[in-house]
Amino acid sequence: MPPVKRVTITDIARLAGVSPGAVSFALNGRPGVSEQTRQRILAIAEEHDWLPSSTARALTGARAGVIGFAVNRPARTLGAETFFTDLIAGVQSTLAPPRIALQTVLVSSVEEEVATYRRWRRAHQVDGVIVIDPREGDPRLSALRELGLPAVVIGSVASRGHEPATLWIDDRQVARDLFDHLAGLGHRSIAYVAGPEEFQHTRLRAVELTALADHGVAGAVIPTDSSPAAASAALHRLLDGAAPPTAVVFDNDVMAIAGLRTAQERGVPVPQDLSLASFDDSVVAALVHPSITSATRDTFGLGADAAAFLLAQIESSEVLPDRAAAVPQLTVRDSTAAPRRSSPR
Repeated sequence: MPPVKRVTITDIARLAGVSPGAVSFALNGRPGVSEQTRQRILAIAEEHDWLPSSTARALTGARAGVIGFAVNRPARTLGAETFFTDLIAGVQSTLAPPRIALQTVLVSSVEEEVATYRRWRRAHQVDGVIVIDPREGDPRLSALRELGLPAVVIGSVASRGHEPATLWIDDRQVARDLFDHLAGLGHRSIAYVAGPEEFQHTRLRAVELTALADHGVAGAVIPTDSSPAAASAALHRLLDGAAPPTAVVFDNDVMAIAGLRTAQERGVPVPQDLSLASFDDSVVAALVHPSITSATRDTFGLGADAAAFLLAQIESSEVLPDRAAAVPQLTVRDSTAAPRRSSPR
């Protein structure tokens, strides 16, 4: 089958009975044509699914009308995490009214993510990017600065002067609330089954757990790839240890549900012998039995705010000041309770 011919400005000009220059004025919102002519040209362009070429946009300095989002996660894990579904839905809710597209790609490494940013910038494919899961000394942030590609980071701490603006969540406060809740119930052995240890939020949460040592709480941090299988394997190892914890906190809701299933398969009652909690909430976390104590955040709103922040950054010639996101609130459910005297087995 021969390729479909791309509709050009010349084609639109012929159909509208005007010059190509008039079409260019109308499509780019510039003066030089009457409003009636502009609307006729826009209607023809929409009818024929006209899109500007990336080459033409680069030459004229026009916007691509696309936001980029590169996600460094295995496809299977991404599909299981409601966090990403809600975040992307929120981003789309902000981008839809101005008819801006979202280009999402999966990458397998930080290096591939940086290469994606370079390709997008070189081809003028996106106007800006949303970045997640910042790390200490993150090479992506310096690369974005070098490229001059507008960006907003969803992170756990404020940005440094040379970094892109951050929409930041106070993950230390979130961790403090959750770990303090368990310690207040009387738990003195708490494990945190985390995501990758290089992530900023993993380190901050681990710091808060370690700080409870001053209050007689022994904490263990087990980094994983954030998958349900890894969460289940981690809980098996914890329960088989010489001194199993009486409470386990998981990095996300899917991991926590996998942990709950593992405990049930081993005959460990939750929460009587083992309290479980999650740093991410979802509808599913509230529906399983027992329902899971979680840090509840408006992830949809977070995505919408990040997209709005990025659109503002694209319009600005300077890096904008950071913005603070709403702090997730602890939702206590049936999966946490005071520990029994004996440790779970």
